[in-house]
Amino acid sequence: MSDPAFLTGVPGILRPFKQYLEKNHLGKGDQVVYYGVPGTCTPFIELLAFAVRGLGTEQIFVPYLKEEQAKKIVFVEGVGMQVSPDHMVLMPAVQVLMGGLAMPNVPVTVKEAKRMLGRHKDSAIVGICFMSMFGKAGWLDEIDFDILIDATIDPVIVSEQTTISADREKY
Repeated sequence: MSDPAFLTGVPGILRPFKQYLEKNHLGKGDQVVYYGVPGTCTPFIELLAFAVRGLGTEQIFVPYLKEEQAKKIVFVEGVGMQVSPDHMVLMPAVQVLMGGLAMPNVPVTVKEAKRMLGRHKDSAIVGICFMSMFGKAGWLDEIDFDILIDATIDPVIVSEQTTISADREKY
């Protein structure tokens, strides 16, 4: 992989992903298949799908690596991209592995991921993670990503009132 580009914020994740798909001429009918942890990865997958919705690709969510549970991602007016109940048959042009798969206590191993990736040999492999999760889990030694987007969430600042006020009625 070439020297990494340093970007910031949510656009720093979405723009390089969209540029990668555009550069590789993905469009109408090509499948982008996202593999991730339900609930944890799903919001990020929906953001990625929203960023590339204009390309005309079919976008699909697979919980963990359970391809038999593949669901179509659709645009919902006034909401954004959402995972639908519609089952999809997979023929991925791009396989996107989300870093949540490599987190401790997630029922997925790198060997299982490699086996799944091997079923779709002609697909590009994209990795998207936070806080160097693939590296920390040793997946970078096992999987040759065509592009890896590794975002940092640091620092996280939380501000909180110490008590809930009875004065809320004034609002």
